Amino acid sequence: MSVADVVRKAESKINAFNTARSRNAGWVPTAIGYTGYGNAEQLRVFARVLMRSPDQPPRTAAARGFRQFFTIQVGGHPVRVSVGKQTIEAVTDDNGYVEALVRDHGLAPGWHEVTIEAVGGAESTTADVLILDPAAKVGIVSDIDDTVMVTMLPRAMIAAYNSWFLRTDARKAVPGFSEFYAALRRRHAGQSSRSAHSGQASQPAADLDQTTPVFYLSTGAWNTFETLRSFLRANRLPRGPLLLTDWGPTPTGLFRSGQEHKRVQLRNLFIDFPDIKWFLVGDDGQHDPLIYGQIAAEHPDRVAGIAIRNLTPSEHILSHGTTFPIDRLERTHVPFIEGADGFELLSQAGELSSPGA
Repeated sequence: MSVADVVRKAESKINAFNTARSRNAGWVPTAIGYTGYGNAEQLRVFARVLMRSPDQPPRTAAARGFRQFFTIQVGGHPVRVSVGKQTIEAVTDDNGYVEALVRDHGLAPGWHEVTIEAVGGAESTTADVLILDPAAKVGIVSDIDDTVMVTMLPRAMIAAYNSWFLRTDARKAVPGFSEFYAALRRRHAGQSSRSAHSGQASQPAADLDQTTPVFYLSTGAWNTFETLRSFLRANRLPRGPLLLTDWGPTPTGLFRSGQEHKRVQLRNLFIDFPDIKWFLVGDDGQHDPLIYGQIAAEHPDRVAGIAIRNLTPSEHILSHGTTFPIDRLERTHVPFIEGADGFELLSQAGELSSPGA
């Protein structure tokens, strides 16, 4: 039996014990909704079921980070998802997560709320979902840690401090990314022909969300979802779905592969939105250059350009222990820019030529 098997079995037994104890104390299964996304045909809804005390107060944005990770997940629990007149049922996995695919949802392009219920548990909750405009031609996929937010992951001690002890409203933003993304979206909004005003700089943000969307793809844990959403809002970064992951053990290892998570999610976006070309934005602190380069080589017709934030030597040391990047961008024919922050990337944004239709 591998170490991963031992850890998974121990985690399962501990969680079963905590679930039973919390039920005896009057706690109930409670659905937690995350941002979903979809096209005209189908919608992906993400949620998790946790045990919660009926009188548990909501956590504030200023709570210590470690509080996000003290949860009791409920595996194998039925979940009901309602979208308009459409209702489907799904079951959570061992870690309490569920990804439900809703077809024929009937929602128009834009932001909507769906209802998620842990069957037999607490009252239902809602989650935001974004339906993209069928005419959308350009989108942005953005990393979070050390790209738009100063994190210095995954260096163990720094990561532990930032994620567990720093107050969740004290995260620092990398300068210039709000301006960079705003300019990039305005510039390419005209690729959508659905809205008569789509090419104008004054296009409302809600319209840009559906015609020139931003997806945040991170190896961060789903436990940090509310913190990250508050961070994006506070720093005037575009609203968009967050694609996070679970840090728990897998059948093949103690930790899930962050690289594989990013590759899978990118391929899902390529499949769900076959007419969209994507700007991939990340940093050189870990493996973004390698991942993005490989994706661009495999799907050159789906990548509009790559933008990489360069960490400083000291940030590299804190991130992975050396003063230089551990991965570099593989040879690619897609436009590529790099810089120390969003302002430097903004100054080179003209080199990210229009991907066309």
